Amino acid sequence: MNYSLIAIQVSDLLKYDTSLNKIERAAKAVFNFSKESFPNDDITSVRAQSIYDWILTLAKQDINDDEKIQKLITFLKLITPKDKFLEIENILNLSGINRYLDEPVKEFYNRSFHPVILKNCLKLYEQGNYFHAIFEAAKIYNKLVKEKSKSEKDGFNLMMEVLGCKGILRVTKCETETEQNFENGLKFLSAGLMQAIRNPTAHEPAFHWPISKEDCLDILSFISYLLRQLDKAVYYK
Repeated sequence: MNYSLIAIQVSDLLKYDTSLNKIERAAKAVFNFSKESFPNDDITSVRAQSIYDWILTLAKQDINDDEKIQKLITFLKLITPKDKFLEIENILNLSGINRYLDEPVKEFYNRSFHPVILKNCLKLYEQGNYFHAIFEAAKIYNKLVKEKSKSEKDGFNLMMEVLGCKGILRVTKCETETEQNFENGLKFLSAGLMQAIRNPTAHEPAFHWPISKEDCLDILSFISYLLRQLDKAVYYK
């Protein structure tokens, strides 16, 4: 692990986004050692120098790598604004530490969701709003199918009309039995999404229709698959 690179990049990234008091409070809460000094002429901010010194002091400690990394993650999580989490995680990854500041988000990113899911559902998932995350994803899929097919229909009826070999949106040429089975299967999967997910979440209060984290991730993966097929679909008049 390149702690020197982490110290330089993190201190530069956060020098305007945290306070010296916050840095020192976080360090005292996480570390059981005193800060050493590592002068660096390229660092002109007191806050950046403090972050730099704490990280390099941590790197010198005689503890195992896992414990050292966990202390670093905890320290960074305490001093980093949420909107900077991704940038910090990129710095860690480039330095050989494949960890996330927010572990639940790791599960989300590990699914390699379609960009539409990442853009529209991550914040809801982070907040634990699993019900609304899948509702949003189902609504967006419906909207994108509607736009690409130029249809005025909605939900179940939309999917049954515009998808499949008799529809106007097709991923394949529907020439072979396999292609026909795939297209019709995609139609029924999409229609099923409307019936089983979008409609209940649209009409039922979240309290009466609870969605677990595991179900949320699985359903988002399913919608992500449908979105990727929609990306490949061609409009047939």
